[in-house]
Formats: sequence, C-alpha cells, structure tokens
Amino acid sequence: MAIETHTVETRTFQVTFDAHDPRALSTFWRDVLGYVHPGPPGVEVPEGTDPLDAWDSFLEQVGVPPEQRNNASAIEDPAGAGPRVFFQRVPESKTAKNRVHLDVRAAPGLQGEARMAALEAECERLVSLGAYRIQRLEPDPPMGFGHLVMQDPEGNVFCLD
Repeated sequence: MAIETHTVETRTFQVTFDAHDPRALSTFWRDVLGYVHPGPPGVEVPEGTDPLDAWDSFLEQVGVPPEQRNNASAIEDPAGAGPRVFFQRVPESKTAKNRVHLDVRAAPGLQGEARMAALEAECERLVSLGAYRIQRLEPDPPMGFGHLVMQDPEGNVFCLD
C-alpha cells in the first residue's frame, strides 16, 4: 500500500494583535523585539527620521481623518527573518486568557542560574517599557529550563524563554 505525500510550500506569516492603542502597543513590541516601524508605501524615510512621523504626514495627505489614524500599526524585523507583526484597533477589551502567545527567546543556549539571570535582566528592561511580570517558573530538568511569564501593556500574555 502506497502512502500519499503532499508537498506544501513554505509560507510566510504575520502575527496580528487586537489592541486599544495600536501605535503604543506596536512601539512596545518594536522595543521588545528590536523590530522597526516600516515607512508608508512609496515614501522614503530619511535615516534618523521616525517612521511614525512619516505615517502621520502620509495619513494626513491621503485624507484619513484624525480619529482613524491610529486604527492600525505594524512592525517588521529589519533583517527580514522574523514575521511581520500587525496591530489593529478593536473596541472590546481582552476578556480571557490568550490561546496563542509569543515566547521571546531572551536566553537561548543558557541553562540554570545563568539562564535565569539573563531572563531577569530582560524582564527588568521590559518592565521599564511597560510590561508586567506575572510569574517565574524555576528550571525543572530534564524538560523545564525555567522561564518568566509576562504581560504586555494591554494584558497580552507572553513568556521570556
């Protein structure tokens, strides 16, 4: 009996967050991940210029009303390796636990106390950006390496791993 196999092309994907304040949440995640805000379509953003300022001008020029200018925001990996992250405004608040969350790999290759120290240092940085620390899970070999559970400024759970 022959087994059928199917070849599937690799796909790129975008992670989308629902948010009350897409611009603020995208700025938080930009700083967490080392990503950048892309410039508006067809607009060359000069070196050293904030792409968000370019977006403000672009949206005004194309006639987007001020109350709609924070309906969406996006960030991208400057190296092009990671997924694009998109933030869209929604009226409702987060009401339940995330079914999907991000793991921010802040201590790859480290173990034990060195790993936890690196995670704690990154936790301090992220708290200064507006994150909240929720829980520390200690290393539990052989499968548990230890991690920190966090929340972003709008309550989305993520882990420092």
